[in-house]
Amino acid sequence: MAAEPIPYWPGELIELGETRIHVRSTPRGPEEKAVYVHGLAGSATNWTDLMGALADEVAGWALDLPGAGFSPAPPDGDYSVDGHASAVIALIEHLGAPVHLFGNSLGGAVSVRVAATRPELIRSLVLVSPALPDLLPRYGPARVAVSAAPRIGEWAMRRMSAVPAERRVRATLGMCYADLGRVHPERVRLAVEEVRRRDALQHAGPALVGSARAIVGEYFRTGPDNLWRQAARVTAPTLVIHGRRDRIVDARMALRAGRTFPDVRLVTIPNAGHVAQMEFPEIVAREAARLLAETRVHTR
Repeated sequence: MAAEPIPYWPGELIELGETRIHVRSTPRGPEEKAVYVHGLAGSATNWTDLMGALADEVAGWALDLPGAGFSPAPPDGDYSVDGHASAVIALIEHLGAPVHLFGNSLGGAVSVRVAATRPELIRSLVLVSPALPDLLPRYGPARVAVSAAPRIGEWAMRRMSAVPAERRVRATLGMCYADLGRVHPERVRLAVEEVRRRDALQHAGPALVGSARAIVGEYFRTGPDNLWRQAARVTAPTLVIHGRRDRIVDARMALRAGRTFPDVRLVTIPNAGHVAQMEFPEIVAREAARLLAETRVHTR
């Protein structure tokens, strides 16, 4: 039997103007700070193991994006990438900049927007399978696009809510992990409890559908605010990590990232899926620690 996983980091609600955000944090110690941004249908707990692995390097704060996890719905109902980016910026300003910013999937897209529009807030950028625009006809993007379509998303949420929580959790984990055997049973149990809790929240469905629509909207955004154009303006040293067995974001997107981000290092993990920070936290931590060390050298 695998060792028991570390407990989730303690959380608290933080007032950020009109918005309240639930944030989980590691014990204070290191002077440098890191902020972690989860993906679609995720929460701050997606970063538990990586935060623990990096706790001696950086003091970590992982937020539940508005409407996700234990964060209440935003007062204006804005689940756009811009809306999520505003929440991340408000948290960084509350904590004190600059920070090392980590983002996975949707959180990766949000983090690119933050790093491009507020470079003074970001010391380094770590992206794990970032959901940057990819219009190739593949299952992952198509699944998100269908769930975000007008009326279909709401219909899909009603259908999903009738499926037992255990089946929904295992289906989601099966999509995100390359190997379900790497998920500890205790983590599965907690995920089922979380799904049941969110089933009772009125805003849970609209938050998920709204965030899915936000990703699709970014795929078709043109002009200077297109995420790839913003990626080209990121000044922070950047690490992009992809799982070669990712079913949602094609690992070949790393090649475009390598051509686009000005100061970037690429890492591909052969046996990882969409959430490498959960599936192989020790590898992601090692690569992130290398970036942190390089950043310290360059800022002396």
